Amino acid sequence: MKEQAIRNIAIIAHVDHGKTTLVDKMLLAGQLFRENEASGELMLDNNELERERGITILSKNVSINYKGVKINIIDTPGHADFGGEVERVLNMADGVLLLVDAFEGPMPQTRFVLQKALEIGLKPIVVINKVDKPNCRPIEVQEAVFDLMFNLDATEEQLDFQTVYGSAKRGWMSDDWQHETSDITYLLDQIIKHIPAPEIKEGASQMLVTSLDYSSYVGRIAIGRVHRGSFRENQDIMLIKRDGTQQKARIKELHEFVGFGRKHCDEIGSGDICAMVGIENFEIGDTIADINTPEALPPIAIDEPTMSMVFTINNSPFFGKDGKFVTSRHIHERLVRELDKNLALRVEKDPNSDVWTVFGRGVLHLSVLIETMRREGYELQVGQPRVIIKEIDGVVCEPIEELTINVTEEAASKMIDQVTRRKGELTKMETKNDRVYLEFNIPSRGIIGLRSTLLTLSAGEAVIAHRFIEFQPYKGDIERRENGSMIAIETGTAVAYGMDKLQDRGRFFISPGEEVYAGQVVGEHAKEGDLVINVNKSKKLTNVRASGTDEKVTLPPPVIFSLEEALEYIKEDEYVEITPKHMRMRKIILDEIERKRQANRAAAAAKA
Repeated sequence: MKEQAIRNIAIIAHVDHGKTTLVDKMLLAGQLFRENEASGELMLDNNELERERGITILSKNVSINYKGVKINIIDTPGHADFGGEVERVLNMADGVLLLVDAFEGPMPQTRFVLQKALEIGLKPIVVINKVDKPNCRPIEVQEAVFDLMFNLDATEEQLDFQTVYGSAKRGWMSDDWQHETSDITYLLDQIIKHIPAPEIKEGASQMLVTSLDYSSYVGRIAIGRVHRGSFRENQDIMLIKRDGTQQKARIKELHEFVGFGRKHCDEIGSGDICAMVGIENFEIGDTIADINTPEALPPIAIDEPTMSMVFTINNSPFFGKDGKFVTSRHIHERLVRELDKNLALRVEKDPNSDVWTVFGRGVLHLSVLIETMRREGYELQVGQPRVIIKEIDGVVCEPIEELTINVTEEAASKMIDQVTRRKGELTKMETKNDRVYLEFNIPSRGIIGLRSTLLTLSAGEAVIAHRFIEFQPYKGDIERRENGSMIAIETGTAVAYGMDKLQDRGRFFISPGEEVYAGQVVGEHAKEGDLVINVNKSKKLTNVRASGTDEKVTLPPPVIFSLEEALEYIKEDEYVEITPKHMRMRKIILDEIERKRQANRAAAAAKA
């Protein structure tokens, strides 16, 4: 392949700034029509979870041909929790498209991925999207992007970036935001002009495995960018593991990315992205090299996990009713399989029990794994998220995050009050168009459970984002949920009569007619301390039927939690039970008498 015939470009954007829409329009410009184009579905976020949440979790590769140049487009996750995905994706690119909303400007998650790209030395093209919004400010946003890059120590060459304005939704791009064109070819021309073509490197073949796929027919498929030389079908290669060990293998099939899919090819040259079939036992970060002169490439460096969570088998009275996979063997195999492709994840198994400690980048990172397992038919229980505490030079340290909140002026003081209570420090405060932009440094512990509180206080107006900065000395204790739990005393069906009599004690998480079991958390107590209640109590029948004796029961609707909210809500002595059809909160010890015994033992031990 000629040197100029390929461009490898990664797309960086904050959640909901229009990245997936733009890629779809680029694919259409490359004459790649799909049946679902007419239905308006997004082609790139094809994972069910991604469509529901409107976020990209897994990076994907697609390519288009434009003016005889193959443009490989690599989609990147916009959330800092998926840092493991981001690192390996950027390894395949020669440049980046930085997509920014013309009103909101660069956001914290944009900053996270952009920083990684600038460190690697990638050249950016800035695309200011949604310029058709009524209150957009594209010129100010362009200046804000320049300031951000300058603060991230971009080189002079990186700061001399090309800016493209347009609306991905309406399908046009231009060099002037007030001049609407008919298509997005201007952007494709700028990619060919400003993104460097990969150098053709002659010599012994080398490729770093940056992603993997799986097929039930051929097994695991290694995906990466050819760093040097070329690879052919049926070529004998040497697989160099991250620890330096080597093993021989053979490429059975070679595929290049064309449009949404992959196409069989005989040979692939340096600079292009390919998929290899036939290599076993590889991991992301391994090098596939020439068999005669094997040389390893530097493995991908991944940010460390900042949070851990306990996973265990479902041992509640209702176990096995919904799920297909309920045993410890099933869960263990699934977690080990996840480690293959989820780079930022770590798993430790307790040798004496069916308990795994899973380490990840944040609550969202871990909850996406749990939600995926639930949809696959797994039943499991998970404990409260805990941040990872480290000792650095004899000082106990914890992860600190940068938290940004964009909120109305009326609610700003409530936001500051809530965050400072959780050891947050206000570092920046700006007012733009009747909205206040707040920036804090806050311990990761303080963010657990914060989102739902802030959204309630701001009547849903707050736009909240956070990203990990560094480990700093421990900031002291943070007050958590004060209210106790309301716990069911026996197993059975919840009855409206029994719940009606308990309304003044707190708010319920269940509806009448739901099956509950002893030890299940069915509501939040209005005061501190747990309260054991009987929600199964029905009215005793008498032969008196006078008017007015049967008052109508009116119950407020129950509080419904999302998975993240439930994980952030539970206390240390509680689990979230997750099955394909249900999500319940429960006490780890279901028996009330045993819980009291444990509490007495703990109190006695504390006095001693």
